[in-house]
Amino acid sequence: MLAMIIGLALIAFTVFAALPGFLGWGPEIITFLKGAAPVLSAFVGVIAIFIGIADIKDKREAKKEEEASRKNLDIK
Repeated sequence: MLAMIIGLALIAFTVFAALPGFLGWGPEIITFLKGAAPVLSAFVGVIAIFIGIADIKDKREAKKEEEASRKNLDIK
C-alpha cells in the first residue's frame, strides 16, 4: 500500500513538474526523454533477446522431458 502511495505521489510530481506554469521543467524533460529513448530501446532490445534465448532453452528442455516421460511410459 505504501508503495502505491509513493508511486502516485511521484507521478503527481512528474505531471506537476511538466506543466508549463509551475516549475517550467517541460523542455528539460523532453530533452531528457530524447536522449534516454535510444538507450532505453537498446536496453529493452537486449532484454528481449535474453528472454527469447531463455524461451528457446525452456522449450528444448520441455521437449526432452516430454520424450523421456513417453519412453518411461512405453517401457512400463
